[in-house]
Amino acid sequence: MSLKERVYSVLVISAKENFNASLQSLLPESKYAPVQMVSRVLLERSFDFVFINTPLPDDFGTRFAIEISGNKGTVILLLVRNEVYEEVCDKVTEYGILTLPKPASKQMVAHTLNFMASIRERLRKLENKSLSMEEKMKEIRLVNRAKWVLIDELKMSE
Repeated sequence: MSLKERVYSVLVISAKENFNASLQSLLPESKYAPVQMVSRVLLERSFDFVFINTPLPDDFGTRFAIEISGNKGTVILLLVRNEVYEEVCDKVTEYGILTLPKPASKQMVAHTLNFMASIRERLRKLENKSLSMEEKMKEIRLVNRAKWVLIDELKMSE
């Protein structure tokens, strides 16, 4: 499937309606669906992309970003005020969280969406590779168990 055909699920956590409206205009339904916009931290399912527009009503947002960074396949973008950008970026980069200073132009956010899609596709390939390796390991374990049953029941040697 080409990137132009791929559809990404998106969670936007932001208390700012003007930000939500602006971002929504960059997320056409043909490429980004479903798009959920919430003002409080809420994660009922996994998403391909999570946008966190800081600060949130009940928290700044970095702790939540770090928490969900363990979700395989989720690409997280933290939007922070320019004054705290360096500090926040230093704190979250080790978790694979992208950071963008605010205010950010629509063009910059659109470019960042392309970066996020690239990262998501790379993660998707790694997930598939991991699943393939897990399946091979299961097969090896099954064959080994079968060998031991034969050895035990038929008194065969290895």
